[in-house]
Order: sequence, then structure tokens, then C-alpha cells
Amino acid sequence: MPNKPHIELVRPKGGDTEKITINLGPVDLGQIDLLVAEGFYSNRTDLIRTAIRNQLAIHGQAIQETVTRRKLVLGLHHFSKQDLEATLKANEKLAIQVLGLASIAPDVSPELASATVASVEVLGVFQASAAVKAALAGRIR
Repeated sequence: MPNKPHIELVRPKGGDTEKITINLGPVDLGQIDLLVAEGFYSNRTDLIRTAIRNQLAIHGQAIQETVTRRKLVLGLHHFSKQDLEATLKANEKLAIQVLGLASIAPDVSPELASATVASVEVLGVFQASAAVKAALAGRIR
């Protein structure tokens, strides 16, 4: 059996976050501002992050069951040029299925990615060069 490519667990830096935009009604926003003004939270973002984390904790079991059922890899995974070259040499294709962050190294050519990646399903963030994303466009779900 050929060697499987090494998947490196990458730890995010302190500032590695994704920006999202939400629309709130004036009453909700006012209540958030009141809690911030009263010192319950340091700012709006602190309250919103806390609320999201609380909801994720409430649904933690359902998330874990779904991750298992869908065979998703949980966390942050980086695919290096060497990983993809080893996959190519083994005449295999990767089905990238990640809940979190999946990244393909910047030195990976679109041709190498196209030859080695069968599909990409990332719930979270998928980082790759624009050229690699374009080469895999039909395989990204």
C-alpha cells in the first residue's frame, strides 16, 4: 500500500480570523451596546463571539456526530507541495474534507493540484492561490 501524504496540523496565529458581516435590528444592537456599556463585555465583537461559542457548545454533540458521519477532518490542515508530489507518485487522488481550515501551499502549481486533488469540501476556510482555486473550481463544493 503506498504511503499516504503527510497532513500537517497548522496552528492559527492570533490574528488568523475571518471577517463576517451580520445585520441586526436596532433593538438587538441597542441591547448589545447596553451590555458593553455596563461592562458585561469589552465590545460588540466580544459579545458576538461569546454568543456564537455558546451556541456551538449547545450543538456540540450534533456537530461531532455530523463530522463523524460525513468523515470530515476537524481542524486546520495544510497540504504542502511535497504532500501532493507524494500523492502523484503514488498515483492517488485526495478528497479533501475539512471542517475548519484547509490550505494548499503557495508553491503548488495549478497542474499539480489538478492532478492530485479529486475534490474539496471545506466547511470553514479554504486557502490556496487564485490559480490553484481556478484549477480546482469544478471540484470545490
